[in-house]
Amino acid sequence: MIIPCSVASVPRRLLLATLLVWIYSAAAAEPAQGFFDQTFGDFAEELANAKAQGKKGVLLMFEMNECPFCQRMKTTVLNRPEVQTFYKQHFLIFAVDVEGDVDVTDFAGRAKPQKDLALKDYRVRATPVFAFFDLDGQPLAKYIGATKDAEEFMWLGEYVVQDRYKEMPFAKYKRERQAAAPNTGTPG
Repeated sequence: MIIPCSVASVPRRLLLATLLVWIYSAAAAEPAQGFFDQTFGDFAEELANAKAQGKKGVLLMFEMNECPFCQRMKTTVLNRPEVQTFYKQHFLIFAVDVEGDVDVTDFAGRAKPQKDLALKDYRVRATPVFAFFDLDGQPLAKYIGATKDAEEFMWLGEYVVQDRYKEMPFAKYKRERQAAAPNTGTPG
């Protein structure tokens, strides 16, 4: 039996369609939702929070809105559940806008605009930059650019968590991991 659509049901359908479009748009606008922690921009306080939570340290992602590599990381890597689970287990994670005028407080307790923190303090000249800091606010490792994929980004996290940055550059660590990974390519 076919029930004709009544006039009264049209607004509900329109409301439902509008709601679905809004939900989809919100999800598309925040592709890495769940990766970054909320902050009021006081990174000295966030160090104390990281210590209290038993984290390895703090990860800052220096980014800018117009950066296609930042967007690719957010839509193909940072939105992956396994990436979020691993990184959240070990780090507090915050985004820093390299063009931002919003004041933040650095690890030493000094207030400054985000763009000064990026350029003057950490010499960020390209985006994205992933900068790892220990619980005293000292730099551990810095990775410039987008990783090839989620697996490589996971290797970057392992590299820091396992203190391998003390032994070798990430490029060498990555070669070791690639050599140990099963060969999934087809013979040429």
